[in-house]
Amino acid sequence: MFPANGPLSADLTLPGSKSLTNRALILAAMSTGASQLSGLLKSDDTYWCVDALTRLGAMIDFDGSSAVVHGIGRTRPKQGEIHVGSAGTVARFLPPLLAAGDKGSWRITASKQMTERPIQPLFQALIEGGAIVTFDGRPGCFPVTIEGGSFSGGRIRMSGAVSSQFISGILMSGPQTRDGLILDIDGGIVQSEYVRITLDVMRRFGVTAESNAGFDHFQVSPGEYRPCSLEIEADASTATYFGALAAVTAGRIRLTNLSETTRQPDYGFLGILERLGCRVDRTSRDTTIYGVKPLRGGFSVDMRPLSDSALTLAAIAPFADAPVTITGVEHIRHHESDRIQAICRSLAAVGVSVEEHADGLTIHPGAPNFARLDTFDDHRVAMALTVLGAAGKGVELLNPACVSKTCPTFFELVDSIGIRTEFT
Repeated sequence: MFPANGPLSADLTLPGSKSLTNRALILAAMSTGASQLSGLLKSDDTYWCVDALTRLGAMIDFDGSSAVVHGIGRTRPKQGEIHVGSAGTVARFLPPLLAAGDKGSWRITASKQMTERPIQPLFQALIEGGAIVTFDGRPGCFPVTIEGGSFSGGRIRMSGAVSSQFISGILMSGPQTRDGLILDIDGGIVQSEYVRITLDVMRRFGVTAESNAGFDHFQVSPGEYRPCSLEIEADASTATYFGALAAVTAGRIRLTNLSETTRQPDYGFLGILERLGCRVDRTSRDTTIYGVKPLRGGFSVDMRPLSDSALTLAAIAPFADAPVTITGVEHIRHHESDRIQAICRSLAAVGVSVEEHADGLTIHPGAPNFARLDTFDDHRVAMALTVLGAAGKGVELLNPACVSKTCPTFFELVDSIGIRTEFT
């Protein structure tokens, strides 16, 4: 990865949202009939999602980034095995839907990385609703066997402090339970906007799902998912890297398929860019970021609501004129890597002064040097370090292919806006 040769200027169409892609594919598969989906992201996570759904009997016909999904409703084969790889959304969404559907027995396996990530709150909620869950190894972790038809729903209470995906998974299964679902949440919801996205998509597929004003009480009526047509918007998490590149090069990047109407929480990263001194023009059609030099630091920001973009901010913070502190993201230590530790080690390796905290980090102004850096097999680390290298003196990344988890075309997009990359 070579440094940028001056301000970047480009119009860019980004791949579709990973979160919306897998929600749409799964609910289309749980519908009875054919759904038309467009703008889908094709990534490793999408592959595992499609593989799982076809094993359950859904037919999915792709044409580029569009697909026709022939759903299965509540029906399931009587037994089988599904491998979810490292796809977090698939790992969290499928177990409730299997437990709520027709009778059968399904064993779910995962990558080594996924077996080490905490899933216990999801399984505990399922068990509270009557689900029969058998752990084949360490309790609360994959591999696990789910008995279909065992999750009857009813009233369930769970914490929202670990992952919004646990809540989304339980909610998505609600219509296929016998009794419907009343879900109470303790302690607030980390990245709550993703749960709002889940509710929006569920409603698009024709079910009744409601929440109270405090967003800690949900009701989902039993019913059938109905097929629909749905266009997937750009991935706002992927957008943060290109907004950051505009910021640190004092350039201009227009994102043609990401608008101010999105619910994706990482769209809020653009507000942080404004705090750094950038200009952002938002419309109902697109978003344009104008960078500035130097960036303006000297603030602390709680990134709990948009924690996927915490590393993006850390990558450009050295180019600010005063320290920047990121707080509220202790939970990202349990993602594909310990992301706080990973970015702190990376910044130190390029000569940037950084302080690691339990729930975040403080980055001081600096001039990053060239270095050979580990990506920790984490797509977000790899993409953030790409921004760091382009803004600094370049960087060599180990295992850059890990970006395929959520954005296989990432380096092609980087090349297309004028940043040279070279693979060895």
